[in-house]
Amino acid sequence: MTDLTSLTIAAARDQLAKKEFTALELTEAHLAAMDKAKDLNAFIVTTPEIARERAKAADARLQSGKAGALEGIPLGIKDLFCTEGVQTTAASHILEGFKPPYESTVSQKLRDAGSVMLGKLNLDEFAMGSSNMTSYFGKVKSPWKAKGRSDDLVPGGSSGGSAASVSACLAMGATGTDTGGSIRQPAAFCGIVGVKPTYGRCSRWGIVAFASSLDQAGPMTRTVRDAAIMLKVMCGHDPKDSTSAPLSVPDFEAVLKQGVKGLRIGIPKEYRPDGLNAEVAALWDQGIQWLRDAGATTIDISLPHTKSALPTYYIVAPAEASSNLARYDGVRFGQRVEGKTLDEMYAKTRAAGFGTEVKRRILIGTYVLSAGYYDAYYLKAQKVRALIARDFNEAFEKCDAILTPTAPTAAFGLNDKQDDPVAMYLNDVFTVPASLAGIPGASVPAGLNKDGLPLGLQVLTKRWDEETMFRVCQVLEDAAQFPLLKGAR
Repeated sequence: MTDLTSLTIAAARDQLAKKEFTALELTEAHLAAMDKAKDLNAFIVTTPEIARERAKAADARLQSGKAGALEGIPLGIKDLFCTEGVQTTAASHILEGFKPPYESTVSQKLRDAGSVMLGKLNLDEFAMGSSNMTSYFGKVKSPWKAKGRSDDLVPGGSSGGSAASVSACLAMGATGTDTGGSIRQPAAFCGIVGVKPTYGRCSRWGIVAFASSLDQAGPMTRTVRDAAIMLKVMCGHDPKDSTSAPLSVPDFEAVLKQGVKGLRIGIPKEYRPDGLNAEVAALWDQGIQWLRDAGATTIDISLPHTKSALPTYYIVAPAEASSNLARYDGVRFGQRVEGKTLDEMYAKTRAAGFGTEVKRRILIGTYVLSAGYYDAYYLKAQKVRALIARDFNEAFEKCDAILTPTAPTAAFGLNDKQDDPVAMYLNDVFTVPASLAGIPGASVPAGLNKDGLPLGLQVLTKRWDEETMFRVCQVLEDAAQFPLLKGAR
Protein backbone atom coordinates (compact mmCIF):
# COMPACT_ATOMS: atom_id res chain seq x y z
CA MET A 1 0.00 0.00 0.00
CA THR A 2 1.11 3.57 -0.67
CA ASP A 3 2.58 5.34 2.36
CA LEU A 4 -0.66 6.91 3.54
CA THR A 5 1.09 9.78 5.32
CA SER A 6 2.64 11.03 2.06
CA LEU A 7 -0.71 11.52 0.33
CA THR A 8 -2.11 14.98 -0.27
CA ILE A 9 -5.53 15.90 1.10
CA ALA A 10 -6.94 15.87 -2.44
CA ALA A 11 -5.54 12.41 -3.20
CA ALA A 12 -6.69 10.98 0.15
CA ARG A 13 -10.16 12.47 -0.35
CA ASP A 14 -10.49 10.78 -3.73
CA GLN A 15 -9.10 7.44 -2.56
CA LEU A 16 -11.31 7.39 0.52
CA ALA A 17 -14.30 7.94 -1.75
CA LYS A 18 -13.20 4.94 -3.82
CA LYS A 19 -12.79 2.93 -0.59
CA GLU A 20 -9.14 2.13 -1.33
CA PHE A 21 -8.50 2.43 2.42
CA THR A 22 -10.47 3.56 5.45
CA ALA A 23 -10.33 6.79 7.43
CA LEU A 24 -9.29 4.72 10.45
CA GLU A 25 -6.34 3.25 8.53
CA LEU A 26 -5.36 6.73 7.39
CA THR A 27 -5.59 8.02 10.95
CA GLU A 28 -3.61 5.12 12.42
CA ALA A 29 -0.82 5.76 9.91
CA HIS A 30 -0.56 9.37 11.05
CA LEU A 31 -0.71 8.47 14.75
CA ALA A 32 2.16 6.03 14.18
CA ALA A 33 4.16 8.72 12.37
CA MET A 34 3.53 11.17 15.20
CA ASP A 35 4.79 8.61 17.70
CA LYS A 36 8.04 8.16 15.75
CA ALA A 37 8.64 11.92 15.45
CA LYS A 38 8.14 12.99 19.07
CA ASP A 39 11.57 14.60 19.05
CA LEU A 40 10.23 17.37 16.79
CA ASN A 41 7.96 18.45 19.69
CA ALA A 42 5.32 19.55 17.17
CA PHE A 43 2.38 18.62 19.39
CA ILE A 44 1.58 19.91 22.87
CA VAL A 45 -1.32 17.49 23.26
CA THR A 46 -2.11 14.43 21.16
CA THR A 47 -5.67 13.12 21.00
CA PRO A 48 -5.45 9.56 19.63
CA GLU A 49 -8.74 8.36 21.12
CA ILE A 50 -10.65 11.34 19.76
CA ALA A 51 -8.94 10.79 16.39
CA ARG A 52 -9.95 7.12 16.25
CA GLU A 53 -13.50 7.91 17.31
CA ARG A 54 -13.88 10.58 14.62
CA ALA A 55 -12.23 8.36 12.00
CA LYS A 56 -14.74 5.58 12.69
CA ALA A 57 -17.60 8.08 12.41
CA ALA A 58 -16.09 9.32 9.12
CA ASP A 59 -15.97 5.77 7.77
CA ALA A 60 -19.66 5.38 8.59
CA ARG A 61 -20.52 8.57 6.71
CA LEU A 62 -18.34 7.55 3.77
CA GLN A 63 -20.14 4.22 3.68
CA SER A 64 -23.55 5.88 3.71
CA GLY A 65 -22.65 8.44 1.04
CA LYS A 66 -22.87 11.43 3.38
CA ALA A 67 -19.22 12.45 3.29
CA GLY A 68 -18.19 16.01 4.09
CA ALA A 69 -15.56 18.04 2.23
CA LEU A 70 -12.77 16.80 4.53
CA GLU A 71 -14.24 13.45 5.53
CA GLY A 72 -11.67 11.30 7.29
CA ILE A 73 -8.75 13.71 6.71
CA PRO A 74 -6.33 13.83 9.70
CA LEU A 75 -5.47 17.41 10.68
CA GLY A 76 -3.52 19.13 13.43
CA ILE A 77 -5.04 22.10 15.27
CA LYS A 78 -2.79 24.92 16.43
CA ASP A 79 -3.09 25.22 20.21
CA LEU A 80 -4.47 28.73 19.86
CA PHE A 81 -7.87 27.38 18.78
CA CYS A 82 -10.17 26.47 21.66
CA THR A 83 -11.24 22.84 21.48
CA GLU A 84 -14.09 21.64 23.64
CA GLY A 85 -12.86 19.45 26.49
CA VAL A 86 -9.28 19.36 25.16
CA GLN A 87 -6.51 21.38 26.81
CA THR A 88 -5.89 24.71 25.08
CA THR A 89 -2.83 26.61 26.29
CA ALA A 90 -1.63 29.07 23.63
CA ALA A 91 1.74 27.47 24.58
CA SER A 92 1.69 29.43 27.85
CA HIS A 93 2.11 28.23 31.41
CA ILE A 94 -0.65 30.60 32.49
CA LEU A 95 -3.22 28.52 30.56
CA GLU A 96 -1.79 25.09 31.32
CA GLY A 97 -4.64 22.73 32.19
CA PHE A 98 -7.38 24.97 30.72
CA LYS A 99 -10.03 22.87 28.93
CA PRO A 100 -12.55 25.11 27.15
CA PRO A 101 -16.25 24.23 27.41
CA TYR A 102 -16.70 25.38 23.80
CA GLU A 103 -15.17 24.94 20.31
CA SER A 104 -13.71 27.68 18.12
CA THR A 105 -15.72 28.40 14.99
CA VAL A 106 -12.90 27.40 12.62
CA SER A 107 -12.14 24.07 14.31
CA GLN A 108 -15.90 23.37 14.51
CA LYS A 109 -16.22 23.97 10.75
CA LEU A 110 -13.37 21.54 10.11
CA ARG A 111 -14.97 19.00 12.42
CA ASP A 112 -18.36 19.43 10.75
CA ALA A 113 -16.69 18.75 7.39
CA GLY A 114 -15.58 15.35 8.69
CA SER A 115 -11.93 15.99 9.51
CA VAL A 116 -10.11 14.04 12.21
CA MET A 117 -8.27 15.99 14.94
CA LEU A 118 -4.89 14.41 15.74
CA GLY A 119 -3.97 16.85 18.51
CA LYS A 120 -3.02 20.39 19.46
CA LEU A 121 0.07 21.83 17.82
CA ASN A 122 2.90 23.74 19.47
CA LEU A 123 3.49 27.44 18.81
CA ASP A 124 5.28 30.49 20.12
CA GLU A 125 3.64 31.55 23.39
CA PHE A 126 0.44 33.49 22.62
CA ALA A 127 1.63 33.44 18.98
CA MET A 128 4.41 35.90 19.83
CA GLY A 129 7.52 34.88 17.95
CA SER A 130 9.07 33.93 14.62
CA SER A 131 10.91 30.77 15.60
CA ASN A 132 8.71 28.64 17.91
CA MET A 133 11.33 29.00 20.62
CA THR A 134 9.12 30.91 23.10
CA SER A 135 6.71 28.04 23.89
CA TYR A 136 6.45 27.06 27.55
CA PHE A 137 6.23 23.46 26.33
CA GLY A 138 9.61 23.53 24.62
CA LYS A 139 11.09 24.40 21.25
CA VAL A 140 9.82 22.83 18.04
CA LYS A 141 12.44 21.46 15.66
CA SER A 142 12.20 21.69 11.90
CA PRO A 143 12.18 18.31 10.10
CA TRP A 144 14.72 19.83 7.66
CA LYS A 145 18.52 19.78 8.04
CA ALA A 146 21.16 21.69 6.12
CA LYS A 147 23.26 19.55 3.78
CA GLY A 148 26.01 17.73 5.61
CA ARG A 149 25.00 19.15 9.00
CA SER A 150 23.15 17.76 11.98
CA ASP A 151 22.28 21.08 13.66
CA ASP A 152 18.63 21.51 14.55
CA LEU A 153 16.82 24.33 12.76
CA VAL A 154 13.80 26.43 13.72
CA PRO A 155 10.52 25.72 11.90
CA GLY A 156 9.58 29.41 11.98
CA GLY A 157 6.79 30.89 14.02
CA SER A 158 4.44 31.35 15.52
CA SER A 159 2.78 28.41 13.73
CA GLY A 160 5.94 26.31 13.95
CA GLY A 161 4.28 23.15 15.23
CA SER A 162 1.76 23.37 12.40
CA ALA A 163 4.48 23.82 9.77
CA ALA A 164 6.70 21.05 11.17
CA SER A 165 3.83 18.55 11.44
CA VAL A 166 2.71 19.08 7.85
CA SER A 167 6.27 19.12 6.47
CA ALA A 168 7.15 15.90 8.32
CA CYS A 169 3.94 14.21 7.11
CA LEU A 170 2.57 13.86 10.64
CA ALA A 171 -0.65 15.62 9.59
CA MET A 172 -2.17 16.12 6.15
CA GLY A 173 -2.88 19.75 6.96
CA ALA A 174 -3.00 22.07 9.94
CA THR A 175 -4.56 25.27 11.12
CA GLY A 176 -2.37 28.29 11.67
CA THR A 177 -2.91 31.89 12.66
CA ASP A 178 -1.18 34.85 11.06
CA THR A 179 -0.80 38.18 12.86
CA GLY A 180 2.32 39.47 11.13
CA GLY A 181 3.46 36.45 9.12
CA SER A 182 2.95 33.52 11.48
CA ILE A 183 1.51 31.26 8.76
CA ARG A 184 3.57 32.41 5.78
CA GLN A 185 7.05 32.58 7.36
CA PRO A 186 7.02 29.07 8.92
CA ALA A 187 5.51 27.72 5.69
CA ALA A 188 8.53 29.13 3.82
CA PHE A 189 10.99 27.73 6.38
CA CYS A 190 9.44 24.22 6.22
CA GLY A 191 8.76 24.00 2.49
CA ILE A 192 4.97 23.94 2.61
CA VAL A 193 2.07 26.15 1.50
CA GLY A 194 0.67 28.67 4.00
CA VAL A 195 -2.31 30.94 3.35
CA LYS A 196 -3.37 34.05 5.27
CA PRO A 197 -6.81 35.00 3.94
CA THR A 198 -8.28 38.51 3.96
CA TYR A 199 -8.87 39.80 7.48
CA GLY A 200 -12.49 38.90 8.24
CA ARG A 201 -12.66 35.90 5.89
CA CYS A 202 -12.33 33.41 8.79
CA SER A 203 -14.00 33.82 12.17
CA ARG A 204 -11.73 34.68 15.11
CA TRP A 205 -14.28 33.41 17.64
CA GLY A 206 -12.68 30.89 19.98
CA ILE A 207 -9.11 31.75 18.94
CA VAL A 208 -6.96 32.99 21.82
CA ALA A 209 -6.38 36.65 20.96
CA PHE A 210 -2.97 38.24 20.37
CA ALA A 211 -3.72 41.39 18.33
CA SER A 212 -7.40 41.51 17.44
CA SER A 213 -7.16 43.79 14.40
CA LEU A 214 -4.50 41.58 12.83
CA ASP A 215 -5.10 37.94 13.85
CA GLN A 216 -6.43 35.72 11.08
CA ALA A 217 -6.73 31.94 10.77
CA GLY A 218 -5.59 30.06 7.69
CA PRO A 219 -4.56 26.63 6.37
CA MET A 220 -1.09 25.08 6.17
CA THR A 221 -0.73 22.21 3.71
CA ARG A 222 1.72 20.52 1.35
CA THR A 223 0.06 21.72 -1.87
CA VAL A 224 -1.85 24.73 -3.14
CA ARG A 225 -4.89 22.54 -3.95
CA ASP A 226 -4.98 21.23 -0.38
CA ALA A 227 -4.88 24.80 0.96
CA ALA A 228 -7.80 25.75 -1.30
CA ILE A 229 -9.80 22.75 -0.07
CA MET A 230 -9.14 23.56 3.59
CA LEU A 231 -9.72 27.30 3.30
CA LYS A 232 -13.15 26.86 1.73
CA VAL A 233 -14.21 24.87 4.79
CA MET A 234 -12.64 27.30 7.28
CA CYS A 235 -14.23 30.46 5.81
CA GLY A 236 -17.69 31.91 6.23
CA HIS A 237 -19.60 34.54 8.16
CA ASP A 238 -19.92 34.02 11.90
CA PRO A 239 -22.42 36.18 13.83
CA LYS A 240 -20.36 35.53 16.99
CA ASP A 241 -17.44 37.52 15.52
CA SER A 242 -18.14 41.17 14.72
CA THR A 243 -15.11 41.28 12.38
CA SER A 244 -16.31 38.29 10.33
CA ALA A 245 -17.44 39.41 6.86
CA PRO A 246 -20.96 38.45 5.69
CA LEU A 247 -19.72 37.32 2.28
CA SER A 248 -20.28 34.13 0.32
CA VAL A 249 -17.30 31.76 0.15
CA PRO A 250 -15.91 31.11 -3.36
CA ASP A 251 -14.90 27.65 -4.56
CA PHE A 252 -11.17 28.24 -4.38
CA GLU A 253 -10.32 24.79 -5.76
CA ALA A 254 -12.32 25.45 -8.93
CA VAL A 255 -10.06 28.33 -10.09
CA LEU A 256 -6.70 26.60 -9.71
CA LYS A 257 -6.19 25.68 -13.34
CA GLN A 258 -7.30 29.01 -14.81
CA GLY A 259 -3.68 30.11 -15.10
CA VAL A 260 -2.32 33.65 -15.08
CA LYS A 261 -2.49 34.58 -18.77
CA GLY A 262 -3.31 38.28 -19.01
CA LEU A 263 -2.73 38.98 -15.31
CA ARG A 264 -0.51 41.87 -14.27
CA ILE A 265 1.98 41.00 -11.54
CA GLY A 266 3.42 43.84 -9.46
CA ILE A 267 7.05 43.72 -8.36
CA PRO A 268 7.63 46.19 -5.49
CA LYS A 269 11.05 47.83 -5.52
CA GLU A 270 10.99 48.29 -1.74
CA TYR A 271 11.18 44.52 -1.22
CA ARG A 272 14.65 44.47 -2.79
CA PRO A 273 16.69 46.35 -0.18
CA ASP A 274 20.46 46.62 -0.20
CA GLY A 275 21.93 43.44 1.19
CA LEU A 276 19.02 41.19 0.24
CA ASN A 277 20.16 37.56 0.41
CA ALA A 278 21.45 36.67 -3.08
CA GLU A 279 19.70 33.29 -3.17
CA VAL A 280 16.38 34.84 -2.12
CA ALA A 281 16.77 37.51 -4.81
CA ALA A 282 17.61 34.89 -7.45
CA LEU A 283 14.55 32.83 -6.54
CA TRP A 284 12.37 35.94 -6.76
CA ASP A 285 13.75 36.61 -10.26
CA GLN A 286 13.02 33.00 -11.17
CA GLY A 287 9.44 33.37 -9.92
CA ILE A 288 9.00 36.48 -12.05
CA GLN A 289 10.18 34.56 -15.10
CA TRP A 290 7.87 31.61 -14.35
CA LEU A 291 4.87 33.94 -14.31
CA ARG A 292 5.98 35.65 -17.53
CA ASP A 293 6.39 32.25 -19.18
CA ALA A 294 2.83 31.40 -18.11
CA GLY A 295 1.46 34.49 -19.88
CA ALA A 296 1.43 37.12 -17.15
CA THR A 297 3.01 40.54 -17.51
CA THR A 298 5.11 42.04 -14.74
CA ILE A 299 5.21 45.70 -13.82
CA ASP A 300 7.35 47.61 -11.36
CA ILE A 301 5.35 49.12 -8.51
CA SER A 302 6.14 51.12 -5.39
CA LEU A 303 4.91 50.57 -1.86
CA PRO A 304 6.66 53.59 -0.33
CA HIS A 305 5.63 53.06 3.30
CA THR A 306 6.98 49.50 3.42
CA LYS A 307 10.02 50.74 5.34
CA SER A 308 7.72 51.84 8.16
CA ALA A 309 5.72 48.60 8.34
CA LEU A 310 7.87 46.75 10.88
CA PRO A 311 8.04 49.53 13.50
CA THR A 312 4.34 50.22 12.95
CA TYR A 313 3.50 46.55 13.55
CA TYR A 314 5.64 46.39 16.69
CA ILE A 315 3.65 49.29 18.14
CA VAL A 316 0.14 48.22 17.10
CA ALA A 317 0.43 44.49 17.87
CA PRO A 318 1.95 44.83 21.37
CA ALA A 319 -0.57 47.57 22.23
CA GLU A 320 -3.45 45.23 21.38
CA ALA A 321 -1.69 42.36 23.15
CA SER A 322 -1.31 44.33 26.37
CA SER A 323 -5.06 44.90 26.33
CA ASN A 324 -6.01 41.33 25.36
CA LEU A 325 -3.71 39.68 27.87
CA ALA A 326 -5.06 41.73 30.77
CA ARG A 327 -7.73 39.02 31.19
CA TYR A 328 -5.10 36.58 32.49
CA ASP A 329 -5.17 37.71 36.08
CA GLY A 330 -5.53 34.49 38.07
CA VAL A 331 -9.15 35.21 38.96
CA ARG A 332 -11.39 33.52 36.40
CA PHE A 333 -9.30 30.80 34.72
CA GLY A 334 -5.74 29.61 34.23
CA GLN A 335 -2.90 29.63 36.73
CA ARG A 336 -3.06 31.56 40.01
CA VAL A 337 -0.25 32.49 42.39
CA GLU A 338 -1.63 33.77 45.68
CA GLY A 339 -0.54 37.08 47.16
CA LYS A 340 -1.29 39.17 50.23
CA THR A 341 -3.29 41.64 48.17
CA LEU A 342 -5.18 41.51 44.88
CA ASP A 343 -2.47 43.53 43.13
CA GLU A 344 0.21 41.20 44.46
CA MET A 345 -1.74 38.18 43.21
CA TYR A 346 -2.00 39.76 39.75
CA ALA A 347 1.74 40.51 39.68
CA LYS A 348 2.83 37.09 40.92
CA THR A 349 0.43 35.23 38.63
CA ARG A 350 1.60 37.08 35.54
CA ALA A 351 5.26 36.90 36.52
CA ALA A 352 5.04 33.12 36.87
CA GLY A 353 2.61 32.52 34.00
CA PHE A 354 4.04 34.60 31.15
CA GLY A 355 7.33 33.98 29.35
CA THR A 356 10.02 36.54 28.54
CA GLU A 357 8.81 37.48 25.04
CA VAL A 358 5.20 37.88 26.16
CA LYS A 359 6.28 40.12 29.05
CA ARG A 360 8.43 42.16 26.65
CA ARG A 361 5.49 42.80 24.33
CA ILE A 362 3.07 43.59 27.16
CA LEU A 363 5.55 46.18 28.46
CA ILE A 364 6.01 47.71 25.00
CA GLY A 365 2.26 47.79 24.45
CA THR A 366 1.48 49.30 27.83
CA TYR A 367 4.17 51.95 27.28
CA VAL A 368 2.85 53.08 23.86
CA LEU A 369 -0.70 53.29 25.24
CA SER A 370 0.27 55.23 28.35
CA ALA A 371 -0.51 58.88 28.98
CA GLY A 372 1.97 61.12 27.24
CA TYR A 373 3.03 58.48 24.70
CA TYR A 374 -0.28 57.47 23.10
CA ASP A 375 -0.20 60.29 20.53
CA ALA A 376 3.53 60.00 19.87
CA TYR A 377 3.51 56.26 19.23
CA TYR A 378 0.17 54.46 18.98
CA LEU A 379 -1.82 57.19 17.21
CA LYS A 380 1.03 57.84 14.78
CA ALA A 381 1.37 54.09 14.10
CA GLN A 382 -2.34 53.89 13.22
CA LYS A 383 -1.91 56.75 10.75
CA VAL A 384 1.06 55.02 9.12
CA ARG A 385 -0.94 51.79 8.99
CA ALA A 386 -3.58 53.63 6.96
CA LEU A 387 -0.88 54.85 4.57
CA ILE A 388 0.44 51.29 4.13
CA ALA A 389 -3.08 50.10 3.26
CA ARG A 390 -3.42 53.00 0.82
CA ASP A 391 -0.15 52.00 -0.88
CA PHE A 392 -1.60 48.55 -1.58
CA ASN A 393 -4.93 49.97 -2.79
CA GLU A 394 -3.12 52.20 -5.26
CA ALA A 395 -0.87 49.34 -6.39
CA PHE A 396 -3.84 47.08 -7.09
CA GLU A 397 -5.23 49.70 -9.46
CA LYS A 398 -2.24 48.86 -11.66
CA CYS A 399 -1.79 45.14 -11.01
CA ASP A 400 -3.79 42.01 -10.15
CA ALA A 401 -1.29 40.41 -7.77
CA ILE A 402 2.05 41.16 -6.16
CA LEU A 403 5.02 38.78 -5.99
CA THR A 404 7.69 39.05 -3.27
CA PRO A 405 9.96 36.76 -1.26
CA THR A 406 8.28 35.37 1.87
CA ALA A 407 11.24 35.62 4.25
CA PRO A 408 14.64 37.30 4.02
CA THR A 409 16.54 34.04 4.71
CA ALA A 410 16.08 30.30 4.98
CA ALA A 411 15.56 28.68 8.39
CA PHE A 412 18.26 29.42 10.95
CA GLY A 413 19.71 27.41 13.83
CA LEU A 414 17.62 26.61 16.87
CA ASN A 415 19.66 28.85 19.16
CA ASP A 416 20.52 31.62 16.71
CA LYS A 417 19.12 35.14 17.25
CA GLN A 418 17.60 34.08 20.58
CA ASP A 419 19.29 36.90 22.49
CA ASP A 420 18.52 39.57 19.87
CA PRO A 421 14.79 40.32 19.67
CA VAL A 422 15.26 42.93 16.93
CA ALA A 423 17.05 40.40 14.69
CA MET A 424 14.17 38.01 15.34
CA TYR A 425 11.56 40.66 14.48
CA LEU A 426 13.29 41.26 11.12
CA ASN A 427 12.13 37.80 9.99
CA ASP A 428 8.70 39.35 9.42
CA VAL A 429 9.89 42.22 7.23
CA PHE A 430 8.22 40.88 4.04
CA THR A 431 5.03 39.55 5.65
CA VAL A 432 4.01 42.34 8.04
CA PRO A 433 2.86 44.92 5.44
CA ALA A 434 0.07 42.64 4.13
CA SER A 435 -1.09 41.95 7.68
CA LEU A 436 -1.34 45.66 8.47
CA ALA A 437 -3.34 46.18 5.25
CA GLY A 438 -5.62 43.20 5.90
CA ILE A 439 -5.05 41.74 2.43
CA PRO A 440 -4.66 38.02 1.60
CA GLY A 441 -1.23 36.48 1.17
CA ALA A 442 0.22 33.04 0.61
CA SER A 443 3.65 31.46 0.67
CA VAL A 444 4.53 28.77 -1.87
CA PRO A 445 7.69 26.63 -1.62
CA ALA A 446 9.68 27.50 -4.72
CA GLY A 447 13.24 26.28 -4.31
CA LEU A 448 16.15 25.24 -2.13
CA ASN A 449 19.19 27.27 -1.18
CA LYS A 450 22.76 26.02 -1.45
CA ASP A 451 22.36 24.23 1.90
CA GLY A 452 19.30 22.35 0.64
CA LEU A 453 16.84 24.37 2.76
CA PRO A 454 13.46 25.62 1.50
CA LEU A 455 12.78 29.13 0.27
CA GLY A 456 9.31 30.52 -0.38
CA LEU A 457 7.69 33.08 -2.66
CA GLN A 458 4.82 35.25 -1.41
CA VAL A 459 1.74 36.15 -3.46
CA LEU A 460 -0.45 39.08 -2.37
CA THR A 461 -3.78 40.20 -3.84
CA LYS A 462 -6.44 42.78 -3.02
CA ARG A 463 -8.98 42.20 -0.26
CA TRP A 464 -11.42 39.33 -0.89
CA ASP A 465 -9.56 38.19 -4.01
CA GLU A 466 -8.15 34.90 -2.77
CA GLU A 467 -9.18 33.34 -6.10
CA THR A 468 -6.52 35.29 -8.04
CA MET A 469 -4.01 34.53 -5.28
CA PHE A 470 -4.66 30.78 -5.67
CA ARG A 471 -4.35 31.00 -9.47
CA VAL A 472 -0.90 32.61 -9.19
CA CYS A 473 0.18 30.19 -6.45
CA GLN A 474 -0.79 27.17 -8.56
CA VAL A 475 1.30 28.40 -11.50
CA LEU A 476 4.30 28.91 -9.21
CA GLU A 477 3.87 25.47 -7.68
CA ASP A 478 3.60 23.82 -11.09
CA ALA A 479 6.72 25.64 -12.34
CA ALA A 480 8.81 25.11 -9.21
CA GLN A 481 8.25 21.34 -8.99
CA PHE A 482 9.37 21.58 -5.37
CA PRO A 483 11.09 18.35 -4.25
CA LEU A 484 8.84 15.87 -2.52
CA LEU A 485 9.33 16.53 1.16
CA LYS A 486 10.20 12.98 2.15
CA GLY A 487 12.83 12.80 -0.57
CA ALA A 488 14.29 16.22 0.19
CA ARG A 489 15.16 15.64 3.82
